[in-house]
This record gives sequence, C-alpha cells and structure tokens, in this order.
Amino acid sequence: MDIIIQSLGFKASNALESYIREKLNTLKTDKIVRANVTLYKGPDSTPENNYCEIRLEVPGQDHFAKKVSPHFEPAVNECVDVLQAQIVKIRGRKEDGNRHQDKTNIQDVLMQQDSDNNEDVELEDVVK
Repeated sequence: MDIIIQSLGFKASNALESYIREKLNTLKTDKIVRANVTLYKGPDSTPENNYCEIRLEVPGQDHFAKKVSPHFEPAVNECVDVLQAQIVKIRGRKEDGNRHQDKTNIQDVLMQQDSDNNEDVELEDVVK
C-alpha cells in the first residue's frame, strides 16, 4: 500500500508520520491501493482544531474518514477505526451477496431436477 501524507500549514514530524504509517498498516485488507492522509489545523490554529482526513483508494468506491481532535494522534486513531468499520461493513455486504447467489443456484438446481424427473430431490444431493 502506498501512503501519501500531506500536512497543510505546518511540517509534520517524522514521529507523527511513522505513527500514521504504523496505524494504516493495521487495516485488514489487501485491496488498498493508496492511502491519502491530510493533516491540517482549523481556523486560528487553536489546539482543539487539529483535523485528520484519510482516503483509502480501493477498487470501486473509496473509503473516507475525517476527524478532529486536540492532537493529531487521536484523530488518526479515530479515522483508522472508522475506516476499519467501513471495510468490515463492505466485506459483510459482499458475503451476503454471495450467500444470496448460492441460494438462487440451489433453487435453480432443485427446480431443474424436479421438472426433469418429478422425483423427490434431497437438499443434501444438491449441495454436494
């Protein structure tokens, strides 16, 4: 995964950049092409206005999270947590879609066998 870190209006320390890389490497998917991280301070550079935006470029629709915190590290943690939840949610949708397709295939086979020989067909025979 390629990680691009941009800090707008200030220079991010090497420690902060390595912390961000470490956190992003904990995301559990191999389909991430690139992670774009943008760090910036809000208006008047008040301490409670430190923003972190992370966009994960994946095939299909990208994942995005934006959080604000007094320090950048908690904002990065919150963004990574949100992105991990999005990844799990999308993965669950794909698995549900596969299950639906399996049900449709089983029903089609049952209907085909039923119309072919008008005999009782056991579900175990179809699933094999």
